[in-house]
Amino acid sequence: MRRFYGFDLGDAESAISLLEKNSEIPPTILEIEGVKSFITAYAALSDGTLLIGENACYARGAQKRKLRFKSRFLKDSSVEQDVKSFAAGVLGALYASGDLLRNDEDSCFYIGCPAGWDLNDRERYRGIFERAGYPPVKVISESRAALISACQSKHLQIGYDILSRPMLVVDIGSSTTDFAYIDRGKEVEMQTGGEVYLGGGVMDDLLLNYAVDNASNPQKIRRIFEESEAWKNYCEFACRRLKEKYYSDVDYFRDHPCKDSVLIRHSFPATRLTIEMNELVARHLEEGASPKLDGASFKEVFLNSLRNVRQTISGKTPELLFLTGGVSKMPGIRQWCAEIFPESVIITGAEPEFSVSRGLAWSGSIDEELREFRADLEELKRSTAVEDIVKEHIADLYKDIVDTMTQPIIRKAAVPVFERWRNGEINKLTDTNEELEKEIANYLRSDEARELMIEPIANWLKPIAEKLEEYTVPICIKHHVPYTALSLKSFMRLTDLDVKISAKDVFAVSEITLLIDSIISIIVGLLCGGSGVALIASGPTGIFAGMMLSILVLALGKDKMEELLLKTDLPRPLRKLLPKNTIESRMDAITSEVRSNLYKSLENEKNEEITLHLVDDISAQIEECLTKMAEVVEIPLG
Repeated sequence: MRRFYGFDLGDAESAISLLEKNSEIPPTILEIEGVKSFITAYAALSDGTLLIGENACYARGAQKRKLRFKSRFLKDSSVEQDVKSFAAGVLGALYASGDLLRNDEDSCFYIGCPAGWDLNDRERYRGIFERAGYPPVKVISESRAALISACQSKHLQIGYDILSRPMLVVDIGSSTTDFAYIDRGKEVEMQTGGEVYLGGGVMDDLLLNYAVDNASNPQKIRRIFEESEAWKNYCEFACRRLKEKYYSDVDYFRDHPCKDSVLIRHSFPATRLTIEMNELVARHLEEGASPKLDGASFKEVFLNSLRNVRQTISGKTPELLFLTGGVSKMPGIRQWCAEIFPESVIITGAEPEFSVSRGLAWSGSIDEELREFRADLEELKRSTAVEDIVKEHIADLYKDIVDTMTQPIIRKAAVPVFERWRNGEINKLTDTNEELEKEIANYLRSDEARELMIEPIANWLKPIAEKLEEYTVPICIKHHVPYTALSLKSFMRLTDLDVKISAKDVFAVSEITLLIDSIISIIVGLLCGGSGVALIASGPTGIFAGMMLSILVLALGKDKMEELLLKTDLPRPLRKLLPKNTIESRMDAITSEVRSNLYKSLENEKNEEITLHLVDDISAQIEECLTKMAEVVEIPLG
């Protein structure tokens, strides 16, 4: 794709932005019918002409005229046709411009929807634009688009690090207030359904009624509104614009008038309606009872919604709170958010009324960039690069594991087995082979052994990670992704509170079954050497050093004596002549010998057999880790 369009179709007003691929410039807000923010309205004239925006509001001779229909999309199936007609009119305006959209260009549209819409609603919505003749369309939540806009904004300078923390996006539209809780870049469903039927339109309605009540001819104006919904909506839009103008600089308008005058040409002579915003009117809009809210005020419903959202958030309290939508410029909004979420940093963009549209366009560009990013990552995984690096360092892993595990295996598995023989629980030393194999296997697969292996494995992974960066850093640079995003070293800092994938997750110890099985068989053979020989043979002391069994050595010879001891079910009192600490000392004495022989066995006898399987196993785990880390980079997608 070369061009990415973001279409923020709102209930009251809409906006479209355009972003060129690889552009350093933020998405441009396009002018439709001469304005950047155009009224969501269409009118069909008798000659077949389709009007959109402000012209559709008061055009004479309209056979059909529709405004503010998006808020009814989930409740009224007939709204689908209204959305299609309006969308078709917007598409026609883009093509008619000659430059904004061309038939032969490679482009796509990202359309926003409330976070509360489920997948079926989104797909139904997407299909409308497809039937209207749009290029490829994807629908994502408006709150996520607002988040992306904030993350991409140089004004806010948030960056990828903040996306590892929980946040709440509050998008105050004309008909709904959209809440989205996002934890580590993933949108988490909330019991509120994601949205509350509270928007700036409530205050627009109050301002319009206030203006009519204070007009010189209120009855005539109300009669016009009863006869013409279009003129009523047009006056309401004038209230909306004046309200947003006032809230954009409240301090200035404390000392300067903020007024507008609408000429209603419904009949002759035309009627004029004067609209004014000041501190008294603002308080009325925020705290006055609204019929649309069953007598409650905007402030009351908004605060209750925030409290409800806080209660339904199952994760951590948001550290960051994004405010978007034109109403977010109200000072009261920030104060109310701070009252319910005092721990959160509250941020509003420079042009919050366009943040969703820009975020939608950015989403398209990011989606394309990440598609190419994933393709390059998959190519790396298909190559032998990871396997070659692991194979080069596999001998170091053998040594690190052996150094760490030999002593614990002897202490935790071997010594208890011979202690059981000493206590008479095992009849003959020849029976210790099977018991040793079982106990060593159990220990190596225990949580204690796994925890012991974490540190040597993490240390072993460090040079692997450094070598791997020779391949991953160029991919990150190419796609404008922080190079640490695919760095194993970034995810092995066990003291980092923001760690997303620990060393234990990077390298699943429980899955290295072949290495564990090999260690079991080798150590059993080394300790037993024909069942129990390690305990009774070699060295000046042997098993019963300095005791009467030396007579057997003289009578039978050393080899015959060892064979006799191994196969004989010795009386328990005789076994007890062997002190407990003698077994432990004997095991300690042969630890270095076992370790040395284990090195040789792993590196020579078993090397080819183990290495081939182990390299594949470890490489697969590292590649899976790269995939998980890539998902962290894919935060901005909806």
